[in-house]
Amino acid sequence: MRKHHTNKRTMTSNAMNNRWLRWASRLCASCLLLIALRCEAQNLVPNGSFEETDSCWQINTWYYPETGPLGWFSTAGSGDYYLSCLTYGAFNGVPLSAWAFQYPQEGSSYVGVITYSVNAQSREFFAIELAAPLQVGSTYYASFYASASWNGFEQYPQCYLASSHVGMRFTVEAQQWDFGDPLPPFPNSAQVDYPAILADTVNWVLVSASFVADSAYRYVLIGNHFDNAHTDTLHLGSSIQYARAHTLIDNVCVSLDPLGCPLVNGIAVGAENNLVFFPNPVSDVLRIQGVAPGQRVSVQDVCGRLIWWETGTGREMSWDVQGSAPGMYLLRVERAGGFRSFKFVVKE
Repeated sequence: MRKHHTNKRTMTSNAMNNRWLRWASRLCASCLLLIALRCEAQNLVPNGSFEETDSCWQINTWYYPETGPLGWFSTAGSGDYYLSCLTYGAFNGVPLSAWAFQYPQEGSSYVGVITYSVNAQSREFFAIELAAPLQVGSTYYASFYASASWNGFEQYPQCYLASSHVGMRFTVEAQQWDFGDPLPPFPNSAQVDYPAILADTVNWVLVSASFVADSAYRYVLIGNHFDNAHTDTLHLGSSIQYARAHTLIDNVCVSLDPLGCPLVNGIAVGAENNLVFFPNPVSDVLRIQGVAPGQRVSVQDVCGRLIWWETGTGREMSWDVQGSAPGMYLLRVERAGGFRSFKFVVKE
């Protein structure tokens, strides 16, 4: 009897242990999933809203990673750092400064850069090292807010134009700029680009795109990476000064997660072949543009199961998500030599 009782206790104990092991495994899997999702949604741009600073200076200079907006530094010219902590009407104060009247898109600070100059094609760039290098072959979602500088307190404005091609360029290396250094050459390209003239002086304009990393990029540079021949401008006013454009920047974001950064109306743009799909997240119909004739487009769930496919005709394509379970999906575009995949979310 005692032996039978011991066996029963052992069997019960084993069963309980098995249940605990299963529960612990599920808990660990859930924790790992949560950690993975949190990591994926992380903004890879440290101090993306320019709130972390070393001081509250009224100054016009070039910056190092340990000065001004912490982590950010100048790779061309002397960009401007605007601070609400300064007295009203300070050179780089908020909302009124020498070159603009603008409140931050969020928080209390933002930066500004020259995005066009008729004289010597000068430009200004702010750069920062990403929290982690980009993974080659992965799709990234990036965005920032921008506003054209205007209505500052200068009697004869130095900056009275608005320009096109305000954007983000990712690089493996980034060179600190000092006074007297030559300006870097213009690549006339950027992974995130606003090709139109950004002329809104009142509102903050959201600029966003997605792209596939083709290198292990470590830095992001903000400004206009196109030369004057490739840049369009618009006069906001007139002045006796040389014509220049100055653009304000706030809330810079880069993420692996399509929900990690704000996107323009949920639109994610594939920079390489003008692929556009929207809205994201989607609750009714996913619209797909920019697919070349003959290219196969498909949707897969996170387990790799084929949900829908169609061959491109050069016209807009669409997928009705009705009846599909909420969650993450992959839009896959096949082409010669391989394919590209983009994440999107189906919501209830």
